[in-house]
Amino acid sequence: MDQLYEFGLEMTRWLQINYPQLEPLLEFVSLLGLFEFYLALVPLIYWCINKNFGKEVAYLLAITNVLNAVAKHLLRQPRPYWLDSDLGLSEETSYGVPSGHVQIATVIYILIALRANRRMVWFLAGAGIFIMALSRVYLGVHFWYDAVIGFLLGVFILIGYFLWRNTFQDTFRNRILGQRMLLAVSLPLTVLLVYAVGLVLIAELPRVSWSSAAEVAESVSLDSTAAATGILLGLGVGFILEASRVHFTVDGTVSRRALRFVVGIVGTLLIWRGLALFFPEDPVWLGLPLRFFRYWLAGMWVAYYAPLLFVRAGLAQASSEPDVRLSISDGGIMRG
Repeated sequence: MDQLYEFGLEMTRWLQINYPQLEPLLEFVSLLGLFEFYLALVPLIYWCINKNFGKEVAYLLAITNVLNAVAKHLLRQPRPYWLDSDLGLSEETSYGVPSGHVQIATVIYILIALRANRRMVWFLAGAGIFIMALSRVYLGVHFWYDAVIGFLLGVFILIGYFLWRNTFQDTFRNRILGQRMLLAVSLPLTVLLVYAVGLVLIAELPRVSWSSAAEVAESVSLDSTAAATGILLGLGVGFILEASRVHFTVDGTVSRRALRFVVGIVGTLLIWRGLALFFPEDPVWLGLPLRFFRYWLAGMWVAYYAPLLFVRAGLAQASSEPDVRLSISDGGIMRG
């Protein structure tokens, strides 16, 4: 493993020494992978541009975020600048592998390319993933194999999603509300169960040169997983409730859509950051559940409560027909 670390460190050193002019560009590229960027982008799509695509992107991002947080903690691998502080052009407090930036870029860019189905978009998607990976390696926050594993995990998530969509999605939509809600709740709870078992099985972190960074990463990993599972649960339940009870449309004038976005994003920030000012982080047994609740509520707001407010305040119209309409025929439940 030491040889693999050294090879990765040499790669970052070579990039930084030979191409110092790339630093500003790659710092900017790296910013496009931040949670805050997607916090603004995904609701904009869902509330104002394309509702179904917004749902798709939001839920895939939530799944990606959960799997990345769990994988980071269970694998417990360092970042390059933890081994050589001179390489740190940026800083991260979580464990290294897999790269969340690359994983998210892979899921989103390929999803867009599949939707557009144009050669130029595929080229841009591939270039975007490569540049994102390059930025993380160049900045000293990831080894090259962190990026590769992030890419592979992103591809795996997309394959799983399309298998679900082509095989089980129609069956899922035909289920009654309680059955769909059960699945939406079961997924994040299953992830938490696997995560808890994994933490029990892995050994304590051995004494390493980067132990001080690892101690911080342990706490960050718990926080990240609590937040990620909370938002996954909130989005899953919220989307189901919205489809059954609100079924808003994104139609409207530019000014109405803009006002819709402003009102929605202010509400999101009040929940996401506002509640953080009042909820304690310690002790852990209290801080983690409150963090889970805060992100769950943020997901519910984005998926359900904000659309409900838009319709009631006249900022959006409700469709005359719900997204899913069920009927009972010959003793069975069928979609109308």
